[in-house]
Amino acid sequence: MSSPLTQLAQPVHELHAAVRELEAAARPLEVPGLHGREWFELLSNKLVPQLSEEAFLIVAVVGGTNIGKTVVFNHIAGSRASSTSPLASGTKHPTCLVPVGFDETHDLEALFPDFTLQPAMDPEDALKESETHWLFWRTEESLPENLVVLDTPDIDSEARINWERADQIRRSADVLVAILTQQKYNDAAVKEFFRRAADEDKAVLIVFNQTQLPEDEEYWPQWVGTFCGETGLSPEHVYLAPYDRRAAEENRLQFFEREWPPIEADHASNGSPSNVDSESGRDLLADLSQLRFGEIKLRTLEGSLHQLLDQRAGLPSYLREIEQRSGEFQQATELLSAHELAEIDSWPEIPSRLLVSEVRQWWANQREGWTATVHGVYNTIGRGLVWPFKTVRAQIQGEATPPIEEYRRQEWSAILDAVEKVYSKLTWMSEIGNPLLRPRLESLLGGTSRAQLLKLLEKAHTEIDLEQELKALVSDQLETFRVDSPQTYEFVRRIDALAAAARPATSVVLFVTGFGPVGEAMAPMLAETAVQSMVHIAGDVAGGTVAAAAGETAISGTAATGAGYLEAKLRKLHVAFTAQRAAWLAGLLKEHLLGDLPEEMQHAAEIAQGPEANRVRELLQQVEDQLRQSHEQHPMATHVGSSEAS
Repeated sequence: MSSPLTQLAQPVHELHAAVRELEAAARPLEVPGLHGREWFELLSNKLVPQLSEEAFLIVAVVGGTNIGKTVVFNHIAGSRASSTSPLASGTKHPTCLVPVGFDETHDLEALFPDFTLQPAMDPEDALKESETHWLFWRTEESLPENLVVLDTPDIDSEARINWERADQIRRSADVLVAILTQQKYNDAAVKEFFRRAADEDKAVLIVFNQTQLPEDEEYWPQWVGTFCGETGLSPEHVYLAPYDRRAAEENRLQFFEREWPPIEADHASNGSPSNVDSESGRDLLADLSQLRFGEIKLRTLEGSLHQLLDQRAGLPSYLREIEQRSGEFQQATELLSAHELAEIDSWPEIPSRLLVSEVRQWWANQREGWTATVHGVYNTIGRGLVWPFKTVRAQIQGEATPPIEEYRRQEWSAILDAVEKVYSKLTWMSEIGNPLLRPRLESLLGGTSRAQLLKLLEKAHTEIDLEQELKALVSDQLETFRVDSPQTYEFVRRIDALAAAARPATSVVLFVTGFGPVGEAMAPMLAETAVQSMVHIAGDVAGGTVAAAAGETAISGTAATGAGYLEAKLRKLHVAFTAQRAAWLAGLLKEHLLGDLPEEMQHAAEIAQGPEANRVRELLQQVEDQLRQSHEQHPMATHVGSSEAS
């Protein structure tokens, strides 16, 4: 395979694979598929097969009556494949030669869909009158594997059926070898046939047959020029064949290539008899199958490449469909994300006393040795002294609702409020007219989904262990505090050790000022204050030490600083727990109401700029660049450099 075809083959094959991958990736966009799109059918069924090592040319030898079509046909075939006669042969049906084994690897009926194929058994078959459009074929050992050659009925016949068969041949052929003579180049029927070929942008080689050389050198440019001017053809190559009956019969006729459009200086040199006598003729078989196969094949695929690259109806239009559809999904995604579905502005805070209790317990677990023993003994004594007062209060006021259960009740109320807001916003968004969101949201809002969701949420909320969640959060946060702030942690630990030594005096003060029997009723209120909470976090140290040892100013000041730091930590624990609980609700709403809708919408919005689409754009540009480069290197090989030319 020649260089232009080889260089273009790789990006086209890769483009075909990339387009299929893009189709799969773009399925969420609900863009119509590739099958049925003309550019894709051409890419799959013509460009990919023909831009390969198995590429071939269907060459049809066409022309008027008694001008030597069969002679040229035999020379292209490389053998006397068809009998010749000085009289008109009267061919009624095309004869097709294929390389050995070609029929085993290719569907001949698909190549010639307008004909009824029949193996050629008798040379006279092609001469028989019949209303059936027969195409007689046989294998030919002399043919290279990349050529299929057709001998055709006369295109200037008065029989209308011959015109129909000529049109069918023109549609099936990759390249037409136009046989012209001085008598036939200006024939009306011949020009009409090639005018249609020009309209279809067929690749055409002209063989001007039966010329008198060198005498006709000055005339052939006029004859060919008239023919091209009146048909609109721009031939890929032009050959002159001298009138030599014996050479024609013996299959050794010479074909002399001429520049087209002609160059004046070349005319002068070609016009000399000595030049014509000395120059070597061309081998049409070698030209078509080897020397110029790549550029001619590329030229025959030009129309398909043109449609593939066409901005309005080709692959670029498919990319624009994907971009437009992705843009619509992006708008829907922005609409979905621009409105917080559950703006939770009244989520209850966990009571500080519960939080302080967990912090105290965590800190107690950090104590070691005599410090742990001293604090443990006094805490046990404290709980024993307080117990009778709690019992009396319970008898007078009744059993109090545990703080954690009161918090659970408040949280469920917040959940109901949040669900109501979610459904209100989803209903609003389903009614504002976004064509992508509307059907998806309507399916979410339909039926009994709200009742089912509330039932599921209630069950999940009842089963969750809030105390364990709080304990885990405090543990994680304070472990992080110990690792991230080792100096502050060590400071608090030393204060706690000092408190253990001063614990008897400290305990008396605390007992009198609110943490003994007299102050039991005030404990919840005091626990809600951040500073008093931090007294407890420091191991009942900071405030007690200040009260019991007011003279030790240095220790008191340092303790106050630590308390301020820990107060900020406590506030962060409040925020962290609230955020964690709100996230729990959001997760359940996402899982059981919205599902994967947000992710699916976002994914679809990103497809147009995803790796599959970008790969198609990259390969499309490579095909355009390679086609333009091939056109610059081989001007006759292609007429279109890029999709911009369309």
